[in-house]
Amino acid sequence: MKENYSRRSFIKKSALGLISVLGAGISSKYYAEELEPKWIEITQQNLQFPNLPSSFSGLRAVLISDTHLGFQFQLPQLVQLIDKINKLHPDLIFFTGDLMDNPHTYIEKKSISPILSKLKATYGKFCVYGNHDHGGYGSDIYLNIMKESGFIVLKNQATHIMNDSGEKIFIAGVDDSMLGKPNLPQTIQNIPEDSFTLLLSHAPDFAETSSKYPISLQLSGHSHGGQIQIPFYGALITPPQAKIYIEGLYEIKQMKLYVNRGLGTTRLPYRFLSRPEITLLKII
Repeated sequence: MKENYSRRSFIKKSALGLISVLGAGISSKYYAEELEPKWIEITQQNLQFPNLPSSFSGLRAVLISDTHLGFQFQLPQLVQLIDKINKLHPDLIFFTGDLMDNPHTYIEKKSISPILSKLKATYGKFCVYGNHDHGGYGSDIYLNIMKESGFIVLKNQATHIMNDSGEKIFIAGVDDSMLGKPNLPQTIQNIPEDSFTLLLSHAPDFAETSSKYPISLQLSGHSHGGQIQIPFYGALITPPQAKIYIEGLYEIKQMKLYVNRGLGTTRLPYRFLSRPEITLLKII
């Protein structure tokens, strides 16, 4: 009798344990698929640069990246994003690529620019290509959408902004490192060497190259922060060109790098311990 009771007790405890594990798995999947991907974090960073013209001190720049429209991130979320960003009162807005997950097959392309055009920034909006923007014959599609949205698309090009004091800062952008042809020497060839120069590169690991040049700050995305992170381990996997620099702020030689975790997902519709991110940079 005692043996039968022990056996029943063991079976009951085992069943409860299995149910608990399955329940935790289901809960984790629901969280990673339905909750965290929509739980946008606004990250704030104060960045100090000795070569920033004093009249630009306090400049507010918003960085966003990797919406991957059509995979998990959808147009209603993009609409909500506009309001979040405009409430931050940015002087500059930067988008570092991967607008649509597959530009060639995305059927709501015409709806994007009317939404993005509502983003407001004192000194303008700037962007570069990501690998998904080139993929699926998307290069021209991306270019046209971003231009219609009021963004300046920088493809191995640089420009400057000037304030009322007549002082300038330079904004440069390189082509994507995976499917494009980045050319940094060409991009910055006409920028005075001691200038404050902000570089947009979709790929964060491009910092291994850009840190060898007079770049003050590089802004990137692409990594998604790994999308899925394991406690005490970090990002489970990151894409090529995002193996060294995964998320957040880095200092590399004279240059600072900030890697944004992006807003959408790709390949897997999950985020775990890697919330989607809007970055507010206060440059001083």
